[in-house]
Amino acid sequence: MDAKELFNQTTFECSKLITQRYSTSFTLGIKTLNKKFHYPIYAIYGFVRYADEIVDTFHSKDKKSLLAEFKKQTFEAIERQISLNPVLHCFQMVVNEYQIDRSLIEAFLRSMEMDLIDIEYEQSSYEEYIYGSAEVVGLMCLKVFCEGNETQYQQLLSPAKSLGSAFQKVNFLRDIKSDYYERGRVYFPGVDFNDFAKSHKEKIEADIQGDFDAAYQGILALPKGARLGVYLAYTYYLKLFEKIKNFPPQKILEERVRVKDSKKLFLLIGSYLKHRLNAL
Repeated sequence: MDAKELFNQTTFECSKLITQRYSTSFTLGIKTLNKKFHYPIYAIYGFVRYADEIVDTFHSKDKKSLLAEFKKQTFEAIERQISLNPVLHCFQMVVNEYQIDRSLIEAFLRSMEMDLIDIEYEQSSYEEYIYGSAEVVGLMCLKVFCEGNETQYQQLLSPAKSLGSAFQKVNFLRDIKSDYYERGRVYFPGVDFNDFAKSHKEKIEADIQGDFDAAYQGILALPKGARLGVYLAYTYYLKLFEKIKNFPPQKILEERVRVKDSKKLFLLIGSYLKHRLNAL
């Protein structure tokens, strides 16, 4: 291994470590992908995770300036095809190799910027946020999975967006306590968490179920090397969603719903067996 290869591999290892530290669920899902997809997906996760940390964590800092710097450095890395920031270096390698559209990255960073301002979401801004914060991340991953097959990418584009949308809306329900009480965020249009009724929750859940249903057929049509990992993420979020549906509105305002690690392992085994038996 020459010096350049060592540098490149080390940056990918940094994003792998970030994924492992921040999300056991995504780490588990990535491990079930074909090995050739591991580093590219770690790179995408590392990038979106660090951008998200800027807006969610460093409250004593000038987050607007930090995010603007990160954005500038991101596009410089893509243009120059190098960065001394390991997260941005491996991300630019993936962007350039798999021809990830700049518009997807811009939409993602725009949603991060939206988290820095007090905004009362209407349907249009809610959909814009969902697209940028979640759907485009799914599309970046889809670019990797399709490996340059643009026809396949276009066929799977819509269900990939639906899956990202489902995941993000489940996150919104799961994280109401921290988003609303700690950050003052209400993503769902027209919802008042001081008067959060069962009917409000059921309306949101029906919308999420529609996203899950639209995503499923797309998962079945994914390249074989990606199918099991994405299906595992799907089953994990579906299980989380089922738990949330069983919670009364007041309880999800007070408690963050979780899926136990032992249950995640059970979901992994079940997903693997279905995959092997072609029974997804």
